[in-house]
Order: sequence, then structure tokens, then C-alpha cells
Amino acid sequence: MVNEFGAAGIDDTLLRASADETVLLGNGCLCCVARSDLQQTLRRMVIERARGDMPDFRRVLIETSGLADPSPILQTFATDRALGDTFAIEAVVTAVDAVTGGETLQWSAEARKQAMLADRLVMTKGDVAGEGAADALAARLRALNPGAEILQALNGALDPTRLTEPASDRRNAFVAEATHSDGIVSFVLSEHAPMPWPAFARAMETLMAMRGGDLLRVKGFLNVEGCRGPVLVQFVQHLAHPPVELTEWPDARRESRVVFITRGITQAQVRELFAAVRGLS
Repeated sequence: MVNEFGAAGIDDTLLRASADETVLLGNGCLCCVARSDLQQTLRRMVIERARGDMPDFRRVLIETSGLADPSPILQTFATDRALGDTFAIEAVVTAVDAVTGGETLQWSAEARKQAMLADRLVMTKGDVAGEGAADALAARLRALNPGAEILQALNGALDPTRLTEPASDRRNAFVAEATHSDGIVSFVLSEHAPMPWPAFARAMETLMAMRGGDLLRVKGFLNVEGCRGPVLVQFVQHLAHPPVELTEWPDARRESRVVFITRGITQAQVRELFAAVRGLS
């Protein structure tokens, strides 16, 4: 699915030769006027697949406009129950131009948000950028999003699986709190002991009720009492995606680790809230 802000679709035409099924969402940005188009298109794809009118598919890759704010797009899968039951977000990938990216990050709030909310950052045009430009941009990106994986696409070449494979959870190595220029902080909460689900759910309900607008993104794995595999949780502002119990852990670390990206909510405040709720449970 290709989203274009301009009145004429270009990218989808370039991709059609190499894609079995390309859908254009034109003349709008997915984060605003075309969100309903996104929902309708995904529903139509599921129906047509069931009828046999569309080839079977296991994954949908959504390519957005460079003007898109990722948060409302993530919210779509929480507000639409039918979509939330059918689709799960595996990874958010942001491409950053090594030639102009540093300057764009200075003046564009949307660009900074795209970088901050990404699981994986791909630097493009490093082969034509000036000497040291790629290193400077990588340092800027690490400051904005210390836990994201940073890759380089040289001469446009990148292993295509890096665009589609689920996030590697490298953020979980980042425990310290990082503060960004927009008042946005990111941190990871981890815990070895199994967690009672009611305590976690009540703490998140309280946090969403009091500061939901400042919860830009929350996601991670929970080691829940009574569950064999990890429980995948995702939240975007006031909205919670349905929790999903996975069949197995992605690695040998059977511990809860949840990434928080917030505006003006500190790690200490979240930890205190969780401790208070568990103490009352």
C-alpha cells in the first residue's frame, strides 16, 4: 500500500512492476484525510482474499507519505476492532536521507516523530552525501532514538527482509532515560518476576485516563503469570491494542520489557504508578 500526498501517484507506478499487488492511497496523508481510506482498503483486501479475488498474503507493507505522523496510523489498528483482530504491527521503519535528513530533523516536528517512533532507521543516499554526513546523521538519530536499529542503504541496496521482519527488540538494551528536544522521553521498564495481568492492565488504564495524550507509544513483551509465552502489548495514546499471547519467547530472556515513548512523563513516575497499583492489588 503506497500513500502519496500529491495529486498524482508516482511511487505506486514505480513499484507495480515488482509487486504482485500495489494499492495507491492518493491525494492525502495517512495520518489525516486518508485514514478512512486505509481502513477501507485493508477491509477490502481481507474480503477479497477470502473470496479468492486477491492472491493470499501474509503481510501488508504500508509506505506512507514523508509528511505522515505515525501515531494516528498506529491508532487505526486499535480503534478498528476488525482490523486489530486481523492485523498486528510488526515494525515501524523510517527512511532518512543522509544528504538532507539532518536539516529536516531540525525544522520538521513530523520528521523527528517519525525517527523517534521507529523500530528501525534506514539511512539512504550515504554514497552521495558529503564526507562525514552519514556519521553525523547517525549520531543525531541515536540521540533521538537510542534503541532503534540503524541501517545504511548504499546505492539503494538493502536486504529487503530488513523492511519486513519483526522488530529485533534491541530497544530493550536501552534502560536509561533519554530526553528529546520536543519534551519527549523514551525508556524501558523490565522485570524478571512474572507479572499479574490485572495489575499491569489497571496501571495502564490509569495512565491512559490521566495522561493518554502524552503516551506516544508503548509496546513490549510481558512475562504474565499463568502464560507460557510472552504477552505482546501495544498502546498509542488513549488506545490499547488487544493483548496477544505468543507461542514462544523471541530469545532466552524470559522477562517483561516494555518500551515507553512519552511526552513529559518520566520513567520514575511510571515506575511509581506501577508499584502503587501492585501494592493495592
